[in-house]
Amino acid sequence: MKRTSLLHAELSQVIASLGHGDMLVIGDAGLPIPDGPRRIDLAVTRGVPRLTEVLQAVLSEMQVESTVLAREALESADGDLPAWYPGTLSGVARQIVPHAEFKRLGATARAIVRTGECTPYANIVLVAGVSF
Repeated sequence: MKRTSLLHAELSQVIASLGHGDMLVIGDAGLPIPDGPRRIDLAVTRGVPRLTEVLQAVLSEMQVESTVLAREALESADGDLPAWYPGTLSGVARQIVPHAEFKRLGATARAIVRTGECTPYANIVLVAGVSF
């Protein structure tokens, strides 16, 4: 059995296969998933699992170089980072784009993870870095 917190085999495999600059999207229950990226659907019911729980597990295994958020996520939080954005990413480069651009960017991701999160614009692109 693995020692890290991420137990989902398919999600762990995707992270292990990422190269520098590859993107992994973690999204809310309503984020459209286009044809192309691998779909990892974790949504069970409204709020299960929460985006923060999935993000925390992913970050236990993934080296993140930068993130992308939709501008609307910041607008919903009165200009601040949304409450679900983890403090562990505070020193990581961040790009802000309109939600329409965020959805287009998702089409080029290696995978999109759908959570049960129902907070509007609770979506994040994680851009893989290198650990050396």
